[in-house]
Amino acid sequence: MLPPRLLITGANGLVGQALVRAAARWPGADVLATGRGPAALHDRGGYARLDVLDADAVERVFQDFAPDAVLHAAGVAQVEACEADRQACWALNVDAVVTLAAACDRHGARLVLPSTDFVFDGLAGPYAEADRPAPINAYGRSKLAAENALRTSRLTEWAVARTTMVFGVPAGDEPRLDVVRWLVRELGAGRPVRVAADQLRTPTYDADLADGMLRIVRFRRTGVFHVSGREQVSVLDLAHRVAESFDLDASLISATTTAELHPGAPRPLRAGLLILRAETELGYRPRPLEASLDAVRDRLGLNERV
Repeated sequence: MLPPRLLITGANGLVGQALVRAAARWPGADVLATGRGPAALHDRGGYARLDVLDADAVERVFQDFAPDAVLHAAGVAQVEACEADRQACWALNVDAVVTLAAACDRHGARLVLPSTDFVFDGLAGPYAEADRPAPINAYGRSKLAAENALRTSRLTEWAVARTTMVFGVPAGDEPRLDVVRWLVRELGAGRPVRVAADQLRTPTYDADLADGMLRIVRFRRTGVFHVSGREQVSVLDLAHRVAESFDLDASLISATTTAELHPGAPRPLRAGLLILRAETELGYRPRPLEASLDAVRDRLGLNERV
């Protein structure tokens, strides 16, 4: 396909920044990154402030930029925050998708939406795309509603990229740490950590997710794709893998349950995703977990092992 005009929302978050970096490597692509605050990345093309809840502002951006594809990374992914303020969660995760889908339909653009393995109940993961969703928390319900909003919209050129437990290294002062950087910070400071031994996921490196989403655009695919890491591990096992990769003290890690850690915001326990469709139809090849952790260590400037 010809080099596209790519509009990226939520460009200051972990996933948004990964998308901006990956899109900047697409030869000839015209990229407009958007977010509510100042740009986190200053050398990757155009940037504009955009509140995705403002339908008029969204329409102005579409008229001015005329995107071929929208990568919608804006939203709220904090499970506790969604439980605490379900109205705000719904507005950001569902209403904004409805607004963007309508704009894409009017202007002939395709829309790619990241989603989550939390649309499932966690009784029988890892999950394939055809498995029946049954979310057990407000965050999962909002993301499933967003997926359904795409399905029932007038837009035909849409895709969903479900993922899970994304980790990486954003630029700037990102206040929300993913689980890997949180573990590196706490263990590196010599502080003990308690992590869930009963929660299984397929952790996803941010650069791999961005690559998978851009492959959906490049190959003009529609529908639901699972785009995550390949290895299903417990959070406890992930913590020990992080300690090993970063030469940190694994004796600081202790096991607990998800219910004890998150009493007011349930998580699916046996979760994670099967990625065969993405591998087959997109040529998606995520890094092994060990290689992903090594890449994070290098990006953090910790490439010299003790």
